[in-house]
Amino acid sequence: MILLGFVATVATALAGATIYFLGPADAPGREAIVLIRPGMTLPAIARELETQGLIRNAQAMVLLAKVHGNLTSAKAGEFLLSSGWPPQEILRVITTTSGIQHRVSVREGLPWWTAAKLFEAEGLTDQASFEQAMKNATLLSKYSIPSDSAEGYLFPETYQLPRTQADNGTVAVEAMLKEFDRQVKKLWPQGPPPAEELKRLVILASLVERETGDATERPRIAGVFVNRLRLGMRLQCDPTTIYGLGPAFDGDLKRVHLEDAANPYNTYARAGLPPGPICSPGLEAIKAALNPEAHEYIYFVARGDGSHEFSATLDEHNRAVNRFQRHRRAEAYQSAPQAPGAVQPAKAAAPAPKPKGKPAKQEKAAQPKPKQEKSKAGKTKPAEVSRQEKSGGEAKRQLKST
Repeated sequence: MILLGFVATVATALAGATIYFLGPADAPGREAIVLIRPGMTLPAIARELETQGLIRNAQAMVLLAKVHGNLTSAKAGEFLLSSGWPPQEILRVITTTSGIQHRVSVREGLPWWTAAKLFEAEGLTDQASFEQAMKNATLLSKYSIPSDSAEGYLFPETYQLPRTQADNGTVAVEAMLKEFDRQVKKLWPQGPPPAEELKRLVILASLVERETGDATERPRIAGVFVNRLRLGMRLQCDPTTIYGLGPAFDGDLKRVHLEDAANPYNTYARAGLPPGPICSPGLEAIKAALNPEAHEYIYFVARGDGSHEFSATLDEHNRAVNRFQRHRRAEAYQSAPQAPGAVQPAKAAAPAPKPKGKPAKQEKAAQPKPKQEKSKAGKTKPAEVSRQEKSGGEAKRQLKST
């Protein structure tokens, strides 16, 4: 086991403190990482430290703690101690400091299972414990979340957490929920809106977050979704369908997926917003959902450089698809800007060669012919779009038939 860059030797791993010694056994002032579990008393800790040679006299340390009034102040967590320190310094560290903190950075747009893996990688929890905490009814009620899951309310941020071997799934999830509450106070200093309205905004924000990494586009994309909802159009958002496929999704979004009405997150087959958020949106995405841009756009397509082309009519959108999707250079294409240090996605399949002769007619969705509505500019807008039209989404590909 590697801790702090040194080889750690487990000296004891009993019901009490767990002590990992660092470096050779004959080193003067030998350092050790001491893991103190929740509920341990200071006398019990002192006995463990004496047994392992970190202090000489447990009773003297307990007496010292009584004199300083911190006999019951020992904290749970990991602490770096040295056998060369005087007892008062060891006492100070385990009663007044936070100990070793583990850094976990959760970026915007991650589903809960990806966030869980980040905490798992630091040894703070495991995915099963994280999921259990995220669906804990008591915790959800405490933070007024009107869902059976904390998805969407796990705020993306960098966290510094101790490893205590307590219920660290709850520790991690609650830290994220507290951060969500703290951040939304910036938008609602007098208190957030009713829980159901906040949930609607978080769902919309999660769609916006997954559709673009360009902060300047977020209000405009939010406006597209608001327009579609107002017109009774389906959102046709690839990321919602992908979320509904769960952690096992292999990255290959197929037509059969978009036609699966059993997927509650499939916004190609189901009208309205999905039943819940699909990721952890950041504050800028929530702002965009709260204040969507007012415009007449109802379509957008990725240009391939991380930005999007927005259209108000189906004809404009089809031209944009032809320009940016069907004739793009697959090697250089990306649907959203890459985050610093992000792993580059696999190359998209090269576009099919342009057929000779007259172009084939666009495939229409198997649904009733849409009504048309006059816009303020006098243009007609279909109340629904074909499945081949992409309103956004990460894949932005020609769907493979199954």
